[in-house]
Amino acid sequence: MEQEFHRIKRLPPYVFAEVNSMKARARAAGEDIIDFGMGNPDSPTPQHIVDKLVETVQDPRTHRYSNSRGIPGLRKALSGYYQRRFNVSIDPESEAIVTLGSKEGLANLASAITSPGDVLLVPNPSYPIHQFGFIIAGGAVRNIPVTPGPNFMAALERAVIHSVPKPTALVLNYPNNPTAEIADLDFYAQVVDFCRHHGIWVLSDIAYSEIYFDIDPPPSILQVPGARDIAVEFTSMSKTYSMPGWRIGFAAGNKHLISALARIKSYLDYGAFTPIQVAATAALNGPQDCVDDIRRLYKERRDVLVEGLTSAGWALPSPAATMFAWAPIPPAFQHLGSVEYSKLLLREARVAVSPGIGFGEHGDGHVRFGLIENLHRTRQAIRSVKAFLNNYDKVLEEADGRKNTKG
Repeated sequence: MEQEFHRIKRLPPYVFAEVNSMKARARAAGEDIIDFGMGNPDSPTPQHIVDKLVETVQDPRTHRYSNSRGIPGLRKALSGYYQRRFNVSIDPESEAIVTLGSKEGLANLASAITSPGDVLLVPNPSYPIHQFGFIIAGGAVRNIPVTPGPNFMAALERAVIHSVPKPTALVLNYPNNPTAEIADLDFYAQVVDFCRHHGIWVLSDIAYSEIYFDIDPPPSILQVPGARDIAVEFTSMSKTYSMPGWRIGFAAGNKHLISALARIKSYLDYGAFTPIQVAATAALNGPQDCVDDIRRLYKERRDVLVEGLTSAGWALPSPAATMFAWAPIPPAFQHLGSVEYSKLLLREARVAVSPGIGFGEHGDGHVRFGLIENLHRTRQAIRSVKAFLNNYDKVLEEADGRKNTKG
């Protein structure tokens, strides 16, 4: 029996699928693809964290079910991190919870707080789970701008006036994936003041708060007085400690939201494997020079990529934070859109990127580079892109011909 399921019908086709399929076919044919597509850290997890995992896994008592809220030691370590980094005191018992990565935490909290038809405010473009976590839960998403500032606040005003029912929650993500936008405390203070006044929850995602370059460390919304009345914040070990496959993240902040997330999780999981949580505790409590090293690695890759592509004729802004570069499609190719341009770049330059439309329709004028290739491979990609751009008249004529044939 074939049946279309309601929640699945609300999810559009995976826009990266076509590019990923092309990439797989090219590799199967023996082609060397330089892949900047997925934000998947390539450097190893620092050795002292791995050593703690190995040590802990030797104890068979750690092989039993864990705690869906996270082991107490890890929640205390998160509290210590917030105190050191943001001068914010977090109660590890009532204001903190361990998640299976920030993605799982965001999706489960969306499920906990969303009723069918609720209106949620999400920036566009954005990391897909920010929008689709609520859509899966039956909510209706209203898009707002990504860039902090007057236009953002004006969009909040319009949303409150024109949305029926009134918006339930707002998602923030700074440093932003995919755009690398950053926000300051003054902006957070405006958002907190507005959302407290209108009774709107705030879900802040700071997964990239430790990956920053040439700027002051990005702030936490919880630094704003009164933020904990309405806000919860998600973060992750994935990028900060190069631990993406370990699937460890956190939520901290408003007790009511943390309690709601804990209740949902109590039905869905028993928490991450205890040795992973113990190793994550060692990461937060241990030496932080490894984080400095990871930050320097991404900065060096950023500089080589941005300078190289700019000199090759593709000007793109230098991101102040995150492990991504958000690259405007060169003017000659903008009419193709991000999917066709990504396919063209893959076919002609053997370079894979993420189409911007995968992060929302307002991202269609861009592609995203992940800083996940080493310097040698990055320079190789720059040479290929330069050759591609220098031959763009012929390439564009052929690309337009393919597009017209399909149409």
